[in-house]
Amino acid sequence: MSSEAAARGTPGGVGGALSRHTHIGYALGSVGTGAFATVPGLLLAYYLTDTLGVAAGLAALVVAVPKLWDVIALPVVGRLSDRAADRSGSRRPFLLAGGLLLPVAFVALFAAPPSWSPEASAVWVLIAFVLAATAFAVFQVPYIAMPAEITDSPTERTTLMSWRVAFLAVAILLAGAGAPAVRDAVGETPAGYLAMAVAVAALIALGMLGCWWMLRGVEPVRTVQSEARLRDALRVALADRAFTRLLAVFILQALATSAMLAAGQYFATYVLDDSKAITPLFVCLVAPAVLVMPLWMRVARARGKAFGYTAATLLFLAGALGLVASRALPVAAIYLLVALCGIGYAGMQMFPLSLLPDVIADDAERTGANRAGVFTGVWTAGETAGFALGPAVVLAVLAIGGFVSSQPDEKVTQPDSAQLAVLLAFSVVPALLILVSLPLLRRIGRASDLRTRE
Repeated sequence: MSSEAAARGTPGGVGGALSRHTHIGYALGSVGTGAFATVPGLLLAYYLTDTLGVAAGLAALVVAVPKLWDVIALPVVGRLSDRAADRSGSRRPFLLAGGLLLPVAFVALFAAPPSWSPEASAVWVLIAFVLAATAFAVFQVPYIAMPAEITDSPTERTTLMSWRVAFLAVAILLAGAGAPAVRDAVGETPAGYLAMAVAVAALIALGMLGCWWMLRGVEPVRTVQSEARLRDALRVALADRAFTRLLAVFILQALATSAMLAAGQYFATYVLDDSKAITPLFVCLVAPAVLVMPLWMRVARARGKAFGYTAATLLFLAGALGLVASRALPVAAIYLLVALCGIGYAGMQMFPLSLLPDVIADDAERTGANRAGVFTGVWTAGETAGFALGPAVVLAVLAIGGFVSSQPDEKVTQPDSAQLAVLLAFSVVPALLILVSLPLLRRIGRASDLRTRE
């Protein structure tokens, strides 16, 4: 082990302890991934329907297809990442490539030429989103694989994930609250969205490239042994019962939270009658994550990760169900219910992400082969599908409700059916998805279904 690696906290101490430098360096990556995962989910659908004038049905395809492409691409990136780690012992070159490419593609995503027709603008956004999603995959897959390799301690992985989720929450808060603020400062116009995209791209670059730089010298604690063929590795990953059940719950809950995020701007504009209310709504959803993360860590240590995961899920469900009555509630009560969802959302992010490295490490201990890249490639593909389909589901619900798309210089009145669709997309749709996830979540809590424990 090099002196630089030791100074920077390379695993190797008792229980694979990591230095604070490594905690922070790794967590910085979530600044970039959080910003990218948040802003398109929050604003892209609204940008398409209410700035570019793209019909809701077509917009649903535009936001879904690029992310669904990643369902194919992500496992392939995982396999390539495993091979690279097998040869060089490091996944950092992937972090650098993703950190350089994604900011450029993100700016292009919100830079459709204003003079183009809605259909041509939709094609522009589709191509840019495919490029951005691919660049994101190049960073995200090796990034998620690293915790299972740089420490052999489940407790240390929980600590690492708590740092990651805390940074993720801050990034989501900055990007999710800041992006609409930058846009509104310029105006809800193509120029406003372009200014917002440049600001968010800078945040993405800071997080991803900072992670790549600060993790230099950090060495894995186990040797990577890849499967000979991709289809064999995928078969092994999907045959792991603990992994597939955890993944299924996470996908359903990603779909629920992404639907709420995507419907947020519509909810602010057409239910609260204040488009700028998206900022306090978003803050109420995300800010609690920063405050309650230490609480969820204590719950994990005292009662276990599966218990904490279930409790967080039930809190989110209670808040979503309460929002069904939004038309009869004062605005303050709506913000409180969204904050309740936010408390649950924090746990719904931390617990599965701290359970995943445990499952990967358990597989490596049982088989002697480290398939971290394959597991995380499949995981990220599922996560991406969930976050992709959330906005698409919202747009489909709006299309069924008769939502009328428009451009900035147009004034339209939405029919009552469209306004009801907005309310359902923000409350009922997330609640139903959470309900579907609960039976699987209960099975995760059984010792026979999750072998790796604290």
